[in-house]
Formats: sequence, structure tokens, C-alpha cells
Amino acid sequence: MTPADEREEVILVDAEDRPIGTAPKLAAHAQGRLHRAISVQLRDPRGRLLLQKRHIAKYHSGGLWTNTCCSHPRPGEAAADAARRRLAEEIGVSCPLTPLFTTRYRAALDNGMTEHEVVHVFGGVYAGPVAPNPLEVDGFAWLAPDELREDVARAPHRYSAWFRIYLNNHWPEMTAAA
Repeated sequence: MTPADEREEVILVDAEDRPIGTAPKLAAHAQGRLHRAISVQLRDPRGRLLLQKRHIAKYHSGGLWTNTCCSHPRPGEAAADAARRRLAEEIGVSCPLTPLFTTRYRAALDNGMTEHEVVHVFGGVYAGPVAPNPLEVDGFAWLAPDELREDVARAPHRYSAWFRIYLNNHWPEMTAAA
């Protein structure tokens, strides 16, 4: 866990994604409070998906493979702006993003944490260099959709809970051209 994790605030929302307040990020996850989040899934021109391996020291889901990046908008920050910010901060990439879908889910995680989020998921097509922040990411891989589905079916424990939910419930949107 980084000092930034302890200071960051998330936007608490109701079931319709209307802001109802803020809370410290760690407290919101420890208490399972519904809050707004963002995720980004990049593809390359060949259709391969860019995944990241979360840094082992993350406050939850460390060492798991997941979508290109994910985080939370700051109070007063639009979801699209947060997606672009975190894509640059985590992966070292800047590219146009398009909204793919919005979903709500709840999942029990490790370290006593619970994800209870309304997530705005964005996609983009990118073909340049990837320069992950070593404090955020332990690795990255470009995977063909079929290869990814086979690996998730074979070893679901290697992937984040939310990423498996996205793949199960939003596969067409996750693999569509942005």
C-alpha cells in the first residue's frame, strides 16, 4: 500500500451512479461502499488485448492479471478524464478512448476488501510503446482474445475478480474495435 492509497478519496454513488458523498478509498473498500470507478481496455490493431499484472504490493488483488488499467475518478473529476489520467500514470500510454459500457458489481477480495463499484469502462486502439509504472504494474502482455479466454477458463485465479466479471458479462464490448 502506498501513502497515496491512504489519502485518496473515492466518489460514493447511489445505484443510479449519482454522487452522494466521498470516502477515503481504503475505507470504502473495507466497508464495501458503492463508489464510482473506471477501467480501460486497450487493443492493438490486430485485436490483441493489453493486460497488466497488478503490482504485488497493491492493497488488494496484487499479482493478478487484469485489464489495461483501472482506478477511481477523484472528487470533481469526470470518468473519461480519470481514465486518460490513469492510463498515463499506470501504463505510460496516451491514446483516444471511447466509452464501452458501464456496469455495477460487488465482489469480495483478498485483504478483507470488497469491490462494490459502478464502473465506467473505456476502450481504445493503441500500437505504440508501453512503459508501465513499476510502482503500479509488475508486468504486461498483449493477448489474442481466444488465448485470453482459454487462459481464464484454465486458471481463473490468476485474474482479478472484476476482469472476470467483464469478460463473462461484456465480452463483445471488451473485444470490439474502439
